[in-house]
Amino acid sequence: MFFNYTFVHNLMLFPLVGIEERKKINHILILTINIMNKTDLIAAVAEKAGLAKTDTKKALEAFVATVSEELAKGEKIALIGFGTFSVSEKSARTGINPATKQTITIPAKKVVKFKAGAELADKVK
Repeated sequence: MFFNYTFVHNLMLFPLVGIEERKKINHILILTINIMNKTDLIAAVAEKAGLAKTDTKKALEAFVATVSEELAKGEKIALIGFGTFSVSEKSARTGINPATKQTITIPAKKVVKFKAGAELADKVK
């Protein structure tokens, strides 16, 4: 993920804000998050590994397919230093439908979890 910070000094960009509020606000920080997509990831890995993008794409797709298949079987995938993929079961619970305010039953389901490894967690700090 890449973060871009933009300060907005011209409060006329916010016509719904009253004049008193404009006087109180010196600046507003807008945070824009750029997310690395699959194409960007393939290009970055290809560059670091010195591989062709087509080979990198095949490897990434094979990785995703293998992880998906193993998780579907209920297996756990541990990549030492990077992290662990696992499947967890959420039990059924009751909730409220926001449109009707009626109590509903939310069914049990399986969810994928990822726990970052120590090396990855240290790099992110």
